[in-house]
Amino acid sequence: MPDLDTGHIFLTTLAPIKDGTCLDDGYRLSWRQKVRNALVTLPVAQQSPATVNSGLNSPFARNRRTHLARMFVLDDVVYNGREPTNAVAGALKGLATGNDAESNPALPQHTDYLNCAYLVFCADIDAVTETGIALPTTLSKADQERVRRSYAEELWTTMGEELKAIYSACVGFEKVRDAKGFADYLEACHVETTMPFHDYYIGDITGAFHRLPVKALGAAVVVPLIVTVLAFLAALFTQWSLWGINPVWIMLVAGALTGLAFWMAVRFAIRNGEKPLPPGPYDDLPSVLKALYVQQRFSDLAIDLQGAPPEDIHTRFGQWLEVNRPADRSGPTQAPGVIRSPKGAI
Repeated sequence: MPDLDTGHIFLTTLAPIKDGTCLDDGYRLSWRQKVRNALVTLPVAQQSPATVNSGLNSPFARNRRTHLARMFVLDDVVYNGREPTNAVAGALKGLATGNDAESNPALPQHTDYLNCAYLVFCADIDAVTETGIALPTTLSKADQERVRRSYAEELWTTMGEELKAIYSACVGFEKVRDAKGFADYLEACHVETTMPFHDYYIGDITGAFHRLPVKALGAAVVVPLIVTVLAFLAALFTQWSLWGINPVWIMLVAGALTGLAFWMAVRFAIRNGEKPLPPGPYDDLPSVLKALYVQQRFSDLAIDLQGAPPEDIHTRFGQWLEVNRPADRSGPTQAPGVIRSPKGAI
């Protein structure tokens, strides 16, 4: 299903950027440059010594639904070169039609381009309307829209000033006044995607995929096809009939059943492929943050207890469990947007 997989919404929006120029702090610059200036000053997550020492963090870290977020300006689509063609077939077609545009590399082919630059926003978020609740296996189109709107409203609440600075150069954003207006705006800019941004499965995921009953589907198509062929041969070379029924009628009915079975098998395969994978056991952001926290705290404990007697290890591990509560996702846990949480007392 587009946008939804493993209990996550893979959000993609394209907001058109205004053409022309504007004044920004007394300088004349394009609207595209204004967006780029806002993006380049946006703090990133604390993922390196330099970003940690800055004391700043990404504004997307102010909520606990965002696994990944990315914003960039798309000036135009990339030209991948001429579409490959068969030289011989193109030459023959040119001779037949008098149009050798396909075979003559000196003549340009049609080239796609955007009518303006776009601000692209991609985010991998928990497909929930409330932080911490269980991830869904599937959602209706309406439920997906509710998740997107809920997330957009939370973004406006937690980082509204940054969003105003970024989107103020986009077409139609001047009408946005509140969280609901921003949710409406992002929904208008939303485009479907079938490309997941992450994979949190921690074991063998082959059992999670929706396997096709290939043998059953094949039999459903092949059996009436065989009857069709046999009835055709009987009608062509013999005077055979089944219970007085002309083999031509059997051929027509079996052929129709073959076509119907093939169409239904294709539809079944497509619908089966559109089903989203179920969420992993620890795919939600609170579980991911808790796992990172427990991993670090347990490593600290193991280092501290090197060479300690068994009695001390038992006592300290009990204290560690009481303080860190591994099964409690609400805390203590790692904060979003940081690569490491501060070392605790245990």
